[in-house]
Amino acid sequence: MRRGKILATAALAASALLVAGCSNDSDSEGGSGASPGESSAAKVGVILPDSKSSARWETADRKYLEEAFEAAGVDYDIQNAQGDKTQFQTIADQMITSGVNVLMIANLDSGSGKAVLSKAQAQGISTIDYDRLTLGGGADFYVSFDNVAVGALQGEGLQKCLTDAGTTTANIAFLNGSPTDNNATLFKQGAVEALQSQVDSGAYTIVADQAVPDWDNQQAGTIFEQMWTEQGGEIDGVLAANDGLGNSTIAILEKNGANGTVPVTGQDATDQGLQNVLAGDQCMTVYKAVKKEADAAAELAVALATGGDTSDLATETVTDTESGEDVQSVLLEPQAIYFDNVKDVIDDGYTTVENVCTAELADKCAEAGIS
Repeated sequence: MRRGKILATAALAASALLVAGCSNDSDSEGGSGASPGESSAAKVGVILPDSKSSARWETADRKYLEEAFEAAGVDYDIQNAQGDKTQFQTIADQMITSGVNVLMIANLDSGSGKAVLSKAQAQGISTIDYDRLTLGGGADFYVSFDNVAVGALQGEGLQKCLTDAGTTTANIAFLNGSPTDNNATLFKQGAVEALQSQVDSGAYTIVADQAVPDWDNQQAGTIFEQMWTEQGGEIDGVLAANDGLGNSTIAILEKNGANGTVPVTGQDATDQGLQNVLAGDQCMTVYKAVKKEADAAAELAVALATGGDTSDLATETVTDTESGEDVQSVLLEPQAIYFDNVKDVIDDGYTTVENVCTAELADKCAEAGIS
């Protein structure tokens, strides 16, 4: 396989450059494959955005990226900005100074992300946008999922759950992701397109539509409670952009005795999201196989860091709506997860039975075929 050949080549090239092997030191703020003070001609820096908006950044992305870089024998430094734009810039400056020759970022917003990419590019450092496209940033590559497709699965899922419940006319509320995250724009685009025919026919009415700053779950609860109050509880379905926002919505529905009767969508297939699906409080979530995303990004980074061939690693393009330029991309396909296929996420190794199937959910897990 092509991937195997490139990783093998990368490992050989990197091993000649690394006298001391990669260590396994890692914590919630940073982890590097080299001891302090070491440098390498092949070094990748990765900046993750936070751990508050979604658990995936620390529980999945960090783990899979570390595994891929260590398998390739390439020096790496992975740090998390924890939602702080100033810290994001500081981390980037430190990585550039330390001698990374590839910088991969999942931006907090396009403005601060663009500034970081510009600094790196000025130093001749190759750049990769990871998961989120930095508008106007001009990254060399973009690795993500088809985010319009993610939103479409959410819209289709909400309609499916309403139909399954016998609801033919519905008031819909949209609880969107951060307005500074281009992915949130794409998620909404896909969801709106999926629901458009129902809206045009008058079957569905969008009665509330609001973005949640910084994907903040606490703010999401406040925003949805205001929606619920303003509509006098006349909301029949909620298009929540991820599991965190969905869980905040469910808390307000539960407070009003409506959880389990109002379908709520989600995304990321977090343990909490999967538990909510099994409990019947969440209609569905969207599973994005983060290992595939991390492996694809690491493969590109390793090839760039070691002078390998990248010509067949990113075969698609995405248009940057700010610059109008096409960015070479890897776009992976998401999967809709309902009660009857929660098992797929566990079988894929993304989480475990122990993490999802609490004592309270033992019967539901058995019903869903999870053991």
